[in-house]
Amino acid sequence: MTVSSIIGAIIVGAIIGALARLLLPGRQAIGWILTIVVGIVAALIGTAIAQVLGVATTPGIDWIELLMQVVLAIVGVGIVAGIRGRRGATRP
Repeated sequence: MTVSSIIGAIIVGAIIGALARLLLPGRQAIGWILTIVVGIVAALIGTAIAQVLGVATTPGIDWIELLMQVVLAIVGVGIVAGIRGRRGATRP
């Protein structure tokens, strides 16, 4: 990976993480930095899955790859928010 592709992955991951947080209903108990990290991880995993399925390199915008990344980010933000929310909860 080149420096420009790493920077691009960070930018795309940040946008995907923010989009996932906006699309996930309710309030998430995680900060923006963790949301961006989840988005970056989801973008990398989504790209890997798209490459395995053969849909990563299509002419124009890779809508299927982008959809996979956003869905993975929504799931990731939901899981992280659930884990962080449970950790702070007190049991009666």
